[in-house]
Amino acid sequence: MGAQIRVYRQRTRSVRSIQKITNAMELIAASRVVKARQRVAESTPYATALTRAVSAVATYSDADHPLTTERRDVRRSGVIIVTSDRGLAGAYSVSAIKKSAELIEKLQNEDKEVVPYLIGRKAVSYYDFRRREYAAQWTGISENPDFESARTIGERVTNDFIAGADEGGVDELHLVYTKFQSMVTQEPQDLRLLPLEVVEGTEPPAPGEVLPLYEFEPSPEAVLDALLPKYVTSRIYNCLLQSAASELAARQRAMKSATDNAEELIKTYTRLANQARQAEITQEISEIVGGASALADAS
Repeated sequence: MGAQIRVYRQRTRSVRSIQKITNAMELIAASRVVKARQRVAESTPYATALTRAVSAVATYSDADHPLTTERRDVRRSGVIIVTSDRGLAGAYSVSAIKKSAELIEKLQNEDKEVVPYLIGRKAVSYYDFRRREYAAQWTGISENPDFESARTIGERVTNDFIAGADEGGVDELHLVYTKFQSMVTQEPQDLRLLPLEVVEGTEPPAPGEVLPLYEFEPSPEAVLDALLPKYVTSRIYNCLLQSAASELAARQRAMKSATDNAEELIKTYTRLANQARQAEITQEISEIVGGASALADAS
């Protein structure tokens, strides 16, 4: 009985130590997610203004550009998958990988060869474990993405898209990321990055609003050459920031759940230890009473 009590108390100490770790990780994630949400909010005005500029050029000019031209025969599709570098974030990475798997299956059903581009160690581990090939990987930026990393990714995928399938590139590009909606809701989404689809910042004008007249200098083609690479980089950067905020929110929620579960487990082990101790005391009292009765009968 005494050995059983020691086991319960040892387990209680172990769970309590783990609870301290999960509680600390919850607090760290909670402090970082505030900054991550702020960065998402700060990047929105630039992305919106850039989107409106690209929309103006695409709408009010007849200029053709490689990043806006649909390919007639799409044979290879690139898929950028954004996951985390670390675990302990609930189903965050699993949900993104699952979303990408659905997109890849859809593209393969359309007889397209899929070329993955991986962001985050979780995606890299997933593909390495299954011995699947991928075009490129970027790690170490999931929690705190920077603009230079987004530019590097944007330059690589843009060059591959311009090269096309005939030169080892891709004919279209998709991006799978996790959109941050609130602290309790983060939704994996996929969007087509290239050829360019301007779907944001094109809301109809308010009643009575006068639409501006645009003149493009030196030419619409030159404006597109300057804006489109920045637009691609800006969109990738915003998706990285959204995913980072989603990862931290998911980690905070997961660590809170782990801390609460540890508290319940501590209560359970404490109750079992008390029951075992009570049974031990009852048995000792019974033995004492039995011994006293035997001595009384003998005398």
